[in-house]
Amino acid sequence: MLYHLFQWLEATYQPPGFQVFEFITVRASLAAVTALLIALFAGKKIIRFLRKRQLGETIREGTDAGAVSHEHKAGTPTLGGIVILLALCGSTFLWGDLTNPYILLILVATLWMGAIGFADDYIKVVMKNKDGVEEWVKLAGQIGLGLLVGGVLYFLPQFNARAPLTSLPFVPDGTISYDFLSPLLGFDAGWLIYIPVVVFIVTAVSNAVNITDGLDGLTTGTAAFVAIGLIGLCYITGNTVLADFVNDIYLPGTGELTIFAAAMAASCFGFLWYNGYPAQVFMGDTGSLALGAAIGTLAIMIKKELLLPVLCGIFFLETLSVIIQTSYFKYTKRKTGEGQRIFKMAPLHHHYEAKGVHEAKIVVRFWIVTAILVIATLLVLRIR
Repeated sequence: MLYHLFQWLEATYQPPGFQVFEFITVRASLAAVTALLIALFAGKKIIRFLRKRQLGETIREGTDAGAVSHEHKAGTPTLGGIVILLALCGSTFLWGDLTNPYILLILVATLWMGAIGFADDYIKVVMKNKDGVEEWVKLAGQIGLGLLVGGVLYFLPQFNARAPLTSLPFVPDGTISYDFLSPLLGFDAGWLIYIPVVVFIVTAVSNAVNITDGLDGLTTGTAAFVAIGLIGLCYITGNTVLADFVNDIYLPGTGELTIFAAAMAASCFGFLWYNGYPAQVFMGDTGSLALGAAIGTLAIMIKKELLLPVLCGIFFLETLSVIIQTSYFKYTKRKTGEGQRIFKMAPLHHHYEAKGVHEAKIVVRFWIVTAILVIATLLVLRIR
């Protein structure tokens, strides 16, 4: 809104210096500062409100619960994802171009999954039902969002100029098309592959971020570093000079997503002030599902979804550890009658916790790995 106000003032009165707000780098910096301040100041008030209402975390016992005790976290306020959403979306509303279709779509995606996560947290915390939203409802919401994002990007003329293409590292032309079936079938069949891919990515990334949310500051800090990587990727994709320099896809309008990515990084760092060990508040599904949807949708919109396994390496490994643990347990139980485990616990962060590594050390090490992977992602983009 401030961006549009300054645009009107500049066009109407032509005051000196107002042209600076046209620069994405300036507005991204202002969005980051705004998001950080909102998270810091609003976070304090929201945590106080949650404590007053006794909206705290309930520790749920699981099959591996005896290996690591989190009883000391019982009663810690949850629903803190509201702080992230307020800072992220509020800052984007202030400094983003609200006529830009990419900005509108990413806001819809973030708030969509944030609403589903809020419903899950509300049922668990306020209604005292530990099961929360039924899994099929959550999955339906993720698939529905994937269908919406995929359909909009592929079929609407504002987006679909290069919809079947995506960026591919290590190849000379730097792209690969989802439209390879069309010559065989005799009609435009790119959407038959593209939309299922989008559904899978949105569902997988939102679940992966949600799975990772198990230690104080782990998901918040990891998402912040991933968002920093997305700042660079969004800016490159939306800048014709930089896109040509790295031989990558140039998409007009996507540079505006840099503002959203900057706000996401700053809102996570602001929330980390309260969520770092020992946590004063947890983000809950409100924050983790929204962040996952935002990361996945951003990567899809700027055609960088194939870089997600590197950029989101920690989220990927956390999810993979759960899949391996569950599959191996079921396999050995079917073969021998007694299920066996590869990890002491899953997801991966609980494995190290069960081995006696302190929670804070695990979190910091995962942050370091994520920072290295972000750098590797940006380097990979340049290798053709």
